[in-house]
Amino acid sequence: MPSGRGAGGARGWDESDVRIRPGKGSRPRTKRRPSHDDAAAAMVVAVDRGRWGCVLLDDGPGHSAGTRVVAMRARELGRTPVVVGDRVGVVGDLSGARDTLTRIVRVEDRSTVLRRTADDSDPYERVVVANAELLLIVVAVADPPPRAGFVARALVAAYTGGLEPVLCLTKGDLDDPSAFAAEFAALDVPVLRVGVDDELDDLHAVIDGRISAMIGHSGVGKSTLVNRLVPDADRATGVVSGVGKGRHTSTQSVALELAAGGWVVDTPGIRSFGLAHVSPDDVVAAFSDLDEIAADCPRGCTHQGPPADPECAFDAIDDPAVHRRAMAVRELLGALQSNDPWALGLDQD
Repeated sequence: MPSGRGAGGARGWDESDVRIRPGKGSRPRTKRRPSHDDAAAAMVVAVDRGRWGCVLLDDGPGHSAGTRVVAMRARELGRTPVVVGDRVGVVGDLSGARDTLTRIVRVEDRSTVLRRTADDSDPYERVVVANAELLLIVVAVADPPPRAGFVARALVAAYTGGLEPVLCLTKGDLDDPSAFAAEFAALDVPVLRVGVDDELDDLHAVIDGRISAMIGHSGVGKSTLVNRLVPDADRATGVVSGVGKGRHTSTQSVALELAAGGWVVDTPGIRSFGLAHVSPDDVVAAFSDLDEIAADCPRGCTHQGPPADPECAFDAIDDPAVHRRAMAVRELLGALQSNDPWALGLDQD
């Protein structure tokens, strides 16, 4: 014990009395992350409360194509959104055994996106399904009556997201669907009758081997159609990869595999399409010929025609077929800007 004391009885201190606390580690921290070149390719088929159900797309060491695994999002991805249809890279236990967990370490670029906002005043854009090739818009021709505004908005979402729309009409035994189908003839949208009394051969010819997203209001027969396309759909949604508690919630999408190959993504949570993220130019750009014509419109033209846009180039189109398509697109733009809930086909409580 040091014996020296300073003035006033205070102890004298020197450097030998100072204790240096060692650092927590000798290795410097780094922001470098593993490249995960060995990650297996997979497709997301279900999402539930922080867990993703994925299907492996190829064979590799210790895993086989078609195996279903449950994954969590790797820390290095942060809050990167991962939705049904995403192509991802996964690492970890790829056996698919019960209570095993893999990690999503990479999300590939998306070829298409089905987007929506909660309503037209909501700036937050949500990706509903990624990489779907087709958008199946299921509409009843009666009970409930069809709403052209909802179909128009779904078409806008398809065109601007890069999906090919297909109009699927149910309950054709209650009313003639031809009049409603004719409203979209100028857009060359395929129209198929898929009611309970209709054969589904034409629909299978379109969707087999491809990825399709399916939307429709409650009561139009969408669930019935899903169960006809995928007879074990109830079982599939109940045990899809064991995601969360192994149940398909009404607010989440789920991809169901077709017997002949391909997937149908059921989107039961979609009640309406808010399109706050879409501009008139986005819609027109989906039609290459009309996009070229629109280049002659004055700046700020909304392509709505007179009186709002008296110099819109659409009104000067000479070709009858192109003019009909331009007027049909103008109808889409009208639905895009409408605030009438009934015209838009919104469910009202």
